[in-house]
Amino acid sequence: MRHWFTRLLVTVVVAALSLGAVAAKDIKLATTTSTENSGLLKAILPQFEAQYGGRVQVISVGSGKAMKLGENGDVDVLLVHARPDEDKFMAAGHGVERRDVMYNDFIIVGPKEDLAGVRGMTDVIAALMKIQAANSTFISRGDDSGTDKMEKSYWKLAGIEPKGAWYNAAGQGMGEVLTMSASKQGYTLSDRATYGAYKGKTGLDILVQGDPKMFNPYGVIAVSNKKYPEINYEGAMAFVNWITSPGGQKAIADFKVDGEQLFFPSAKK
Repeated sequence: MRHWFTRLLVTVVVAALSLGAVAAKDIKLATTTSTENSGLLKAILPQFEAQYGGRVQVISVGSGKAMKLGENGDVDVLLVHARPDEDKFMAAGHGVERRDVMYNDFIIVGPKEDLAGVRGMTDVIAALMKIQAANSTFISRGDDSGTDKMEKSYWKLAGIEPKGAWYNAAGQGMGEVLTMSASKQGYTLSDRATYGAYKGKTGLDILVQGDPKMFNPYGVIAVSNKKYPEINYEGAMAFVNWITSPGGQKAIADFKVDGEQLFFPSAKK
């Protein structure tokens, strides 16, 4: 009788451990480089992982590439900043849940000398027109990221097709582009968070800011488990629920670089 009970107890324990392992399956998160380069994820993910019981595997690429990974079912959840494309992603059935998470803003940064004379401007379109007219070096992400998409929309509004020796499409993440801009004494469009993390390394100044067009919202999206049943939907929704919860929102607000808050919570209560 005792032997039978012992075997039953072992079976129950093994089953419970197995269920726990499934519940804590690692989560694949595709996200824009700004959340990685700024240090935000390194600061907040341990808090989520401690509650969840599993790890978050971060794939840091531009928002366009991140959404492509989601579209192909290669990741479980997205944290991106390209709202028109996020809406298209959802409309096409690639995602099952999208929520607002946080926001910051875009800025134009450049060398202290500012040969194009844009320092202090608050009109991003007028500033880009001056940079182009001065034939000043401009470094573009050129990587289909949310930042790249926003920059391209500004040039379109300015009626300018950016090309020529002055315009450099790097095909790199924000951190690399800021480093390139510093080495070439050029201008670039950056999210404020990554600039904040890199300003000590680059010596670049914020030259243009404050235009409402430079508002930069971020969203979190759970990839469709109907389209891809094999993804970790439970883990994706656990992450979605946490990052939009009071605890997750506080973790975002508490993240600072040199005492400056770089992301502002925006989840709807």
